[in-house]
Amino acid sequence: MASQLNTSVPTRPPGGKNSTAEKLLVAASELMIERASIEVSLSDIAQKSGVNAALVKYHFGNKDGLLLALLARDAATEVTQLEYLLTQPITPTEKLKLHIAGIIRAYHRFPYMNRLIHYLLHESVAGSADEVSKFFVAPLLDFHRRLLAEGVSQGEFRATDPVLFYTSLIGACDHLFFGRHAMSRATGVGPVTDDVCRQYIKHMETLICGGILTNIEEAAAAG
Repeated sequence: MASQLNTSVPTRPPGGKNSTAEKLLVAASELMIERASIEVSLSDIAQKSGVNAALVKYHFGNKDGLLLALLARDAATEVTQLEYLLTQPITPTEKLKLHIAGIIRAYHRFPYMNRLIHYLLHESVAGSADEVSKFFVAPLLDFHRRLLAEGVSQGEFRATDPVLFYTSLIGACDHLFFGRHAMSRATGVGPVTDDVCRQYIKHMETLICGGILTNIEEAAAAG
């Protein structure tokens, strides 16, 4: 079918950063940030990128394929940073704090990310949910398993279920950005600014570290 989703999504767009595919991805990303919405049309993307809308089909299969490739591109950047973080000669606790900050900043840098994940997991065509799980959920869970195991082996962390940890951290990030609209109506809070982002990083560090650091590590941190 002409509208069938192309699920063979590259982690990097074909042809390098100056390619037609990359221009379409950059345009889609910029429009979503400008409008604070993932509801952008192919004609809008084409106009902003200066590329014929028909080329979306050539490169991505359809609009959902483009959205999936955009999320894959953004996720690939974050996954690369996760692997780098694990190799650093610092303590598991320091890695944990850097990870908490990195995840929250990623959601802040790509404000459309959480909405895109929800859409592709629950509302898009068949196959997109599996792709999102492969390049976003699975790598994050694997990183959490390894980081938590390292922390336990070095006596810094209490034994913590990685799935529950993932749910807590990613769920907290998701609700800050995805649930902000509901909170603004109920409490009058404003948008997620750089200052709000910094406050949330500190809050989540305190909350998560207070829950999983061992007493010995807590005492050392307090001192």
